Amino acid sequence: MKLANPSTRRSRPVRTLVVFAVLTMLLPLAGLVAGTFIDGRSAENPDGAGFAPGLALDLEGGTQIILTPTATDGSQITDATVSEAINVIRQRIDANGVTEAEITSQGGQNIVVGIPGKPDEATIALVSQSAQMRFRPVLTIDYGFPLPEDESEAADDETADDATADDAAEESEAPVIENPSDLAQITDEIQQQFDDLDCTAEGALVGRGGDDPDAPLVTCSTDGLFKYILGPVEVEGTHIKQATSGLMPGPNNTVTNEWGVSLTLDSVGAEQFAVTSQRLYDFGDGNPQNQFAIVLDGNVVSAPGINTPIRDGRAQISGSFTRESAATLANQLSFGALPIQFEVQSQQEISATLGSEQLQKGIIAGLIGLVLVVVYSLFQYRTLGLLTVASLVVAGVITYVTIALLSWGMGYRLSLPGVAGLIVAIGFTADSFIVYFERIRDELRNGRTLHFAVQHGWQRARRTIYAAKAVNLISAVILYFLAVGGVQGFAFTLGLTTVIDVMVVVWFTHPVMELLAKVRFFRDGHIASGLNRGRLALTAAKPRYAGAGRVAMPASVSEEAAAEVASQVDAGVDAGTGPVAGEPALVGAVGRSSLPAPATDETGRRLTIAERRAAERRAAAGTTGSGTAENEEGR
Repeated sequence: MKLANPSTRRSRPVRTLVVFAVLTMLLPLAGLVAGTFIDGRSAENPDGAGFAPGLALDLEGGTQIILTPTATDGSQITDATVSEAINVIRQRIDANGVTEAEITSQGGQNIVVGIPGKPDEATIALVSQSAQMRFRPVLTIDYGFPLPEDESEAADDETADDATADDAAEESEAPVIENPSDLAQITDEIQQQFDDLDCTAEGALVGRGGDDPDAPLVTCSTDGLFKYILGPVEVEGTHIKQATSGLMPGPNNTVTNEWGVSLTLDSVGAEQFAVTSQRLYDFGDGNPQNQFAIVLDGNVVSAPGINTPIRDGRAQISGSFTRESAATLANQLSFGALPIQFEVQSQQEISATLGSEQLQKGIIAGLIGLVLVVVYSLFQYRTLGLLTVASLVVAGVITYVTIALLSWGMGYRLSLPGVAGLIVAIGFTADSFIVYFERIRDELRNGRTLHFAVQHGWQRARRTIYAAKAVNLISAVILYFLAVGGVQGFAFTLGLTTVIDVMVVVWFTHPVMELLAKVRFFRDGHIASGLNRGRLALTAAKPRYAGAGRVAMPASVSEEAAAEVASQVDAGVDAGTGPVAGEPALVGAVGRSSLPAPATDETGRRLTIAERRAAERRAAAGTTGSGTAENEEGR
């Protein structure tokens, strides 16, 4: 196997540019356009697809909810409890796809939640829910809405056949119960409450939390279709270690099309669940008492039957779940039960605290920075600076489309710190081009042709670029995970633009530079190209910025000597062999000798860099020896 020289490898810049344009610009833009037709943004659908990125609370305004917490056990609310509640609420909101939300404590007593835009009722409910997840055995079940007279009588007959509550209701007071599934718990009062309950009535599903875990519970399903009498709590939701949503597994390791939630319990919960599941399993299929109700904030989320005793602490909840409802339940369970309940103190729409004025100022600041970078690039690199401008435009388009797609697909909201991250990225992106161009210029000073200078310069530059971008990306990742709120927005855009910067310089800037190396204007080093060898000889005698925080110091040569070399190069004259057809004579020896070394030998063969430097040293030694001999003769 042979290792090819990178400079001799066959490159396909045109194909690289076409693939890059399709993958990073055309396909994302087509997806965004399609999204506006399929799920377009509107007043009723603020999180839909649109050509403008979604704005965060500080730029667009939104909804502010003030929650007053109360302890479920009557204990005093502490700062630690409020802090824990804030963390759980933040996790819920982030998991629901809402970003840039502001969650703060107000006086250590209230929790203020600011959500960008106009959140739907599900998001607001997600914030205010206490998520007290409990598992209770089902004692009896019935429809949650009034039935016609004949159907009601038939339903009564069915429940009588199942011996659910009629016999137990004869007792006015419930005896001491040791079995949570004992129907003797259903007193006349509980039975009357159950009979009078209409789950379709307004407000029937609201405010049912705070139930007594040691007493029976009369409640509804979350969809209002069924009502239940449940036994005391047998497993608390705090024993849940993990909950994930997905398609339920079928027999023989197959996957069904039914969505559900998989639960993993801790050791205490697993032990409790094993005892309960065995008892409920013994009731047999078809008996309401075979069901184990999962109660969230007093309402039954699901009441699955026990098909087999569960002794390993791993349970699966299946039923009438959709993908969204299964994911919502799994998120609530994963973040655990809040130790407190919430009362919504107030809910109001708020205007942008910074608003369009601050956004305009941020855009103006970004444009000023962009103009300064463009002016510097054109001044420093002449026509070559236009490649910097083109690369910045490409990076800007990709960044804009990406943020717009993230606003649609992930609910991302652009905040003012995020805008600051985009502005900072302009300088970081331009720095990559400076590193690359300076490496090309260094190779030209060493006597390489532009084609080889581009290839060798890229091999040198990309190591520096990768190292610098890796540092930027690591910093952004650390800042994102350690910070909260607006600082996360800055870190996110900084990391995003860092990745896009690397993509642009590798798959756009370098291929375009390879194409420009074949253009006569740049290949022959026109004075306005930015790659003129005569001017490069002069700049070698001055300090210059080489990118990535690196400053190239001048060689030890006078400006007069550099100017002399430059004039010879511009004239196409080699100090040793005369004019050289098609190739300037600058060999990068400025500072070692005041005379340039020959570019070719007596046969016309082009000398290598090492051979030319050796010739310089011989010429310098000969000059010194001659001067010494003359001095001796004078004596």
